[in-house]
Parts: sequence; C-alpha cells; structure tokens
Amino acid sequence: MHKIWIGNISLMLAMSIPLSGHAEATSSTDAAFAKPQLRVDLGGRKLHLYCSGEGATTVVFDAPSGDGGWSWYKVQPEVAKHTRACVYDRAGLGFSDPAPRPNTSANAVEDLHGALAAAGIKPPYLLVGNSLGGANAQVYAYRYPDQIKGLVLVEPQTENETARLDKVTAGKIKQVYAMVKQQDAYCLAAAKKGFKPGSEALNNCVGDTIAFYGPVLGKAVQTITKKPSYWRARVDEYNAIDTSDDQLRALRKPFGDLPLLVLTRGVSPYAVPDQPQSPMNKATEIENEQIHREIASLSSRGKQRVIPGASHVIQADQPDAVVQAVLDVLAQIK
Repeated sequence: MHKIWIGNISLMLAMSIPLSGHAEATSSTDAAFAKPQLRVDLGGRKLHLYCSGEGATTVVFDAPSGDGGWSWYKVQPEVAKHTRACVYDRAGLGFSDPAPRPNTSANAVEDLHGALAAAGIKPPYLLVGNSLGGANAQVYAYRYPDQIKGLVLVEPQTENETARLDKVTAGKIKQVYAMVKQQDAYCLAAAKKGFKPGSEALNNCVGDTIAFYGPVLGKAVQTITKKPSYWRARVDEYNAIDTSDDQLRALRKPFGDLPLLVLTRGVSPYAVPDQPQSPMNKATEIENEQIHREIASLSSRGKQRVIPGASHVIQADQPDAVVQAVLDVLAQIK
C-alpha cells in the first residue's frame, strides 16, 4: 500500500489487497471464493460467476475498479442466507478470461447480462455495486429496467464525480488519479518481468494477501494479482473510466419508484492521519455526500445512508452495514 500526499490531501493507494480488509471469513467461505465456480462461455471466452442461496430475487454484486468478486466475501455469504446471491469477475479479473476490450460500464453490463442468461440465472435482480461497480449497476438498470427490482449503490462512481471533486480540490483529485494510473502501469511492467520474492514491486503491487484474506483465499488472490493479464485488465479498465462516465451520462434519467439505497463513507480516504480535517478535505467529503444525495433523489423510494467508520470500500470496513442495506431493499421488493 502506498500513501500519496498532495497538498492537504493524502491517499492510501490500495493496490488490490487492502480493498477488501482483514480476513474474518470462515474456511468454507474462503474455499468457495478461492477457486472458480461457474465459468460461462461468452463466445470464446469465459466469465466467472459464484452463486449460493435460494430466493425469488437474485442479488448480484459488482466490485470496485480493478477488483475481483472476492471483494464481497464478507457480504455475499450473509445475503445468501436470505436469497440467491451472486458475485462475478469482470473480464480479465479474478477467474474470468481477458477480453479484447476494456471493462467500460457498457461492456461490463453486456458481459454480465449475457453470463446471467447463459447460466440460467433469471431476473428479477437486485444489483449491488461499489465504486465503478456502482456505475455499472446504474447502467444495467437503465439498459434492462424490466429485470431490476432494486439497487444498493456503495460509494458509487457517477458521471460528474471527477469534475466536481476536482473543482472543490483545486485540481488535486485529478493529480491523485494520474498517480493511480502511473502506479498501475508500474505494476503491469513489473508483472510482465515477473515479481521476485521479497521485492519492492511485489510488496507495492500485490502485498501480503494472506494478512488480508486469510491463508486460502489470500493465496488465490496472490496468484491472480501477480499475473500480467490481471494488471492489463486493471490498467485498461481504469484508463477507460472517462468512457464509462460518458456512457452513464448518456443514459441518466430518474429511476422512477425503484427501491434505491446509496451508502456513503463516514471516513475520508483523503484525510491526513492524526491531523485536524483541512478545509479542502472537508469540502471533498461534503461534495461526495451531496453527489450521493442527488443519486438517491432520482428515485421516489431512494434513500442515502452514511456509514460511520467506513471509508470508500464499505464492504471491507463495515460489511454488516452493506448486508443490512441489501436486506432493507430486498424487503421493499418483497
């Protein structure tokens, strides 16, 4: 994990492992997430799905940028106690084959729609997405409204978020995002050469997966995140976020009366540890919360909920809060 400081802003750059927090899953959960479950053919390449549980509504989880379906390993098993719950890996990530195109929101939605149909996982769906996965969930809801009965958007990426946050930080956010791109390019180059045990590149790009995911899932995550194919997909996906924003922007309209819950972080990922909150940091968090309120207002049944103690990847920091949000929306569907 790298810490980047830009003026009054600090950012902990999570290079895959820290995205999902410390390991607390059971051994059975570890085993399920640590190996391929269902790989669905999409015409010469396969997309990975893992589903468990039973119910009339299927909850489908989409991970943040550059992350596999394992991002939800603390949440999916709990939701599966109440209904069918599925995670999937976007192309080139996790256990899914690479694709000859980046994982823009439109491409990811096309892949997921095709994979669910091919696997016989029929709607209705409740979509849950974090960050880029939240943008993808919105695009899916716009493109296939008859299939979607609810949305839980966890710190979702939105089409004007970058411009708005960059404005209130006087250009600092785009500087941070540029550094993320540089870091990913560095890791791709290191992966092509092969990560050496104990090397700085291995520590910076892969890290101690065992400490975060436990011995079983951690080993699987380590194996995958050392591959050049993983870093190529990650680089291409991140570089295409502007395109994903444009795709969501073109579709943007109210959600009608769709049950919708937007979860907002209570802890800033840009705060300087052990220091008073700067005016710039405060402005960033106020703007982020306002963006989420606006998304929630697009549905007559939309609500926003701030999660204390959680940063951007809420399913890692406060998984119970995400589980409860899913169950709350599920109750509205029923």
